[in-house]
Amino acid sequence: MGCYQTFFFKLSFSLVLLIVGVGLGGVASAGLSASFYDKNCPNALSTIKSAVDSAVYKEARMGASLLRLHFHDCFVNGCDASLLLDDTATFKGEKTSVANANSLRGFEVIDNIKAELESLCPNMVSCADILAVAARDSIVALGGPTYTVAWAEETPPLQT
Repeated sequence: MGCYQTFFFKLSFSLVLLIVGVGLGGVASAGLSASFYDKNCPNALSTIKSAVDSAVYKEARMGASLLRLHFHDCFVNGCDASLLLDDTATFKGEKTSVANANSLRGFEVIDNIKAELESLCPNMVSCADILAVAARDSIVALGGPTYTVAWAEETPPLQT
């Protein structure tokens, strides 16, 4: 394993531990389940994995980009997918903010996954859950460890 790959693996693993640790702080009260979508959208995990594997195969750096999206989404105010919101006439989203300019990428991968899941299971899989699983699957696609993702059984409202 080259120096760059070793560094990337250690960085990825450290970020995963941080995200999982932050996320576990609210597991008991948040209504999370590792099997929620097994009956509600049985193809969710395989759909996300397939899309992530394809994106990482096309460009290995996309794995790190998807992990970074998840990290930036969860770091402020929890994992709410607010990072994915598009601008409107009255709202400037995080996606196009100056702070994230030329920094975050991979939005199109998540958007494509969401579109595919909407055709399979309309209004079922949250964008925050997609980000969490895509981050995990990107780590696995690059040869890193796997871990269980606890799905949100009910998406809480965004608090401002």
